[in-house]
Amino acid sequence: MKRCYFTLLLLVQFELYMMSAILAKPLGAPGILSRRDLLSGSYYFKTCPAAEEIIFRKMKAWFRKDYTLAASIIRLHFHDCAVRGCDASILLNYQNSERRAYASRTLRGFQVIDDIKAKLERYCPKTVSCADILTAAARDATSLLGGPFWEAPLGRRDGKTSVAKEADLVPQGRENATSLIKFFQERGLNVADLVVLSGAHTIGRSSCHSFQHRLANYKGSGGPDPSLDRLYWRNLTQSCKKSSNFVNLDATTPKTFDAEYYKNLGKKKGLLSTDQELYSDPRTAPFVSTFADQPPDLFYRQFAVSMVKLANVKVPTPPNESEIRLNCNYVNPAPRKNVNPPRHG
Repeated sequence: MKRCYFTLLLLVQFELYMMSAILAKPLGAPGILSRRDLLSGSYYFKTCPAAEEIIFRKMKAWFRKDYTLAASIIRLHFHDCAVRGCDASILLNYQNSERRAYASRTLRGFQVIDDIKAKLERYCPKTVSCADILTAAARDATSLLGGPFWEAPLGRRDGKTSVAKEADLVPQGRENATSLIKFFQERGLNVADLVVLSGAHTIGRSSCHSFQHRLANYKGSGGPDPSLDRLYWRNLTQSCKKSSNFVNLDATTPKTFDAEYYKNLGKKKGLLSTDQELYSDPRTAPFVSTFADQPPDLFYRQFAVSMVKLANVKVPTPPNESEIRLNCNYVNPAPRKNVNPPRHG
């Protein structure tokens, strides 16, 4: 049995390393950008050569003011890509938009993207999409926290549609592994991507509301979730006097992007149900064990791969359904038609 499990771990490692070799290549799976839609790392080289430098400098300035915004930007990027693909639909701000959905109530970082967009509009107007800004900002946020840096293929356009009920389909931390796997596969992402992208919970915070069901009378048992470490449970109970309070997702190194998240799962210190499920489910557990036991460079490389795949998730839209927004909060106003006054002869 031990030999079989060790072999499986080696196969898992092999798959992860092989996936690292296709970092910038689309996989052709459902929901992934096709080759004719291939994005480019040099997309703005001629039209806005300082675009990525501006995004990084702005992210760094915001990070210095409030380091927690870095994790918020990564989460905002995931919520954007998980609905209609990475089209900045999460940024649209009107009644019944994704941004106003119940599932989006704790999202943060909108002001960061607005600030970056305003700067870019002054430097190279009507050129850089809000979707690309959010994609590059999530990459830079990861790097600023001590995580990996990767080339982010750019060239996306901004969507014109945003629907609240679609945002409510994004996982909220209480789903089982089967639901999570299905959600990711429907977007062209696999089990490895699920485990890797969940590793973003090595930084950031969660509201107590998202996991309070684990602290008492779990599934009608009268006690806490048995998969919670006892001391960890006591600390969480003390921290969650109100459901609106926030707790670090990583109990060990909450300010550093590292692989401690996976080690915490083995110690029964996964904050959300979805986190701890990854450790106990046989389909995801080998990946968790690999990242926990191997040097963190393996996780860093694979996180870059999976983030590129996430950023390539796309639901095709008609040409008239996309644009380069002038303001990330709103669809561009319709162009005015020139109406010539009647001539009097």
